[in-house]
Amino acid sequence: MSVISVPEGFNEDELYVDLRSIFGLPLLLKCEGFNFAGSIKLKAAAEMVEAAEQEGILRPGSVLIESSSGNLGVALSMIAASKGYQFLCVTDSRCNLSTRRLMEALGSQVHIVAEPDPVGGFLGARIDYVRATCASDDRYVWLNQYTNPGNWRAHYRRTGPAIASQFPELDVLFVGAGTTGTLMGCARYFREWHRPVRIVAVDAVGSVTFGGAPGRRMLPGLGMSIRPPLLDETYVDEVVRVEEADTVRACHRLARRGFLFGGSTGTVVSGAMSWLARNDTRELTAVAIAPDLGERYLDTVYQTNWLQDLYGEDVLSSVAADRRFPADVTWAAESVTGSLVR
Repeated sequence: MSVISVPEGFNEDELYVDLRSIFGLPLLLKCEGFNFAGSIKLKAAAEMVEAAEQEGILRPGSVLIESSSGNLGVALSMIAASKGYQFLCVTDSRCNLSTRRLMEALGSQVHIVAEPDPVGGFLGARIDYVRATCASDDRYVWLNQYTNPGNWRAHYRRTGPAIASQFPELDVLFVGAGTTGTLMGCARYFREWHRPVRIVAVDAVGSVTFGGAPGRRMLPGLGMSIRPPLLDETYVDEVVRVEEADTVRACHRLARRGFLFGGSTGTVVSGAMSWLARNDTRELTAVAIAPDLGERYLDTVYQTNWLQDLYGEDVLSSVAADRRFPADVTWAAESVTGSLVR
């Protein structure tokens, strides 16, 4: 029995879904959405807030401010409410409406950036607003998830060891790349482990994280319009890039079997299946990290009109045609095989 007094005191860390029966390939999905913030971002938020308090940066009367596409904003909203801080989340028009409402329900303010920066995109515009706000009032404290070592340290201390304890013979780990906090924390942990683990980063097409061409990205979460300062490519063995339409299809395949996951999880699963379909999976132990659940995507990923307007009438045709999703389904994610070598 778990008895807690603060919402960040609970996180389910031992739940995995075996996806072989759905996709026909061996993949265990670590579910990180079962906490009061609903995503893996709770770990990084708690780590960064605690460090800021210990360093005296964050104190009574401080106002937290952060740029977030959604999930970190919810996690910080929850922790701010628990600890008695005010919080201002700076997001943009791609943030799901339900996510904005959830932050406001927790007592936070939400500022929506409507126009992207010509060079840095929406992320650049959000960061510019955060910097201007901090310069105008010294009560504001920016944790800066993009450069804060607490972002990756949370996963070096918690996520990596949790996976290792369950799978001592782990061969390959698939991790989505956003700020790259989860990716870098897990990769650093497994670099020091007793056996080699192949680290495969999953990115969105249109993200510039690993040098790809910038492009339209409508789903919040994974991908960046600027190179993540936390990223060290020497820790990454391969990169798989996923089209948003394939993210949507993966989400719907999972949903048709009763598992409602978010867009970031759909991207990771699609990328992992693409990699597994091209490699020898005999005796392979493969784990992917599912950052989020799907309830916050009901108006986007799971809304037919929204999907068809953006990705075309046939975006879900393969899902509708095959409700059992056999092993010969084609995975079309773009792979950068062997481009990053330890």
